[in-house]
Amino acid sequence: MTKRSPFRYFKTIPEVILLAVMLYVRFPLSLRNVENLLRQRGFDVSHELTGYS
Repeated sequence: MTKRSPFRYFKTIPEVILLAVMLYVRFPLSLRNVENLLRQRGFDVSHELTGYS
């Protein structure tokens, strides 16, 4: 049986997702702060992409 990727439903590459989660968990940052840090690294992201359902 093949193993499914946990990132299969996301349009963003897994490395960006992992970096955003690492920054959010490691440092006391808001999602907007994480967005700004990722923009400084050259990623085009929005804090609105992290909606909770």
